[in-house]
Amino acid sequence: MDTTTITPRFSETDMLGHISNTTLPIWFEGAREGFFRRIHPAMTTHDWPLILARIELDLKAQLHIGDDVTLKTGVEKIGSKSMTVYQEAWQNDQLAAVARTVMVYFDYSEQCSKVIPDDVRERLADLII
Repeated sequence: MDTTTITPRFSETDMLGHISNTTLPIWFEGAREGFFRRIHPAMTTHDWPLILARIELDLKAQLHIGDDVTLKTGVEKIGSKSMTVYQEAWQNDQLAAVARTVMVYFDYSEQCSKVIPDDVRERLADLII
């Protein structure tokens, strides 16, 4: 799994002093950069081959400002046209959140999903959990 470390900012807390639940999808998106680079190394937008179809977030424990958060990213499943990215957020050795994001291999010019090419599958091999 890829690992990314986040240092929470004050602006990411809610009025109770927790990291806001609206912050986690943003953190998880940023932590998917390695996944994105494996699929589309050029990272250009005019030929971007992915579209987000679903995001699921389960909160397991509270996150707080003051201690770094480790985000782990892997690929749980690769289908013919979509894949499920699995992510975890850890703080102080405690699992705080789990996310599953379904990404569809997509052709924006034709506005339809496409079969995931074999070379993309090979570049994702080290992320499969």
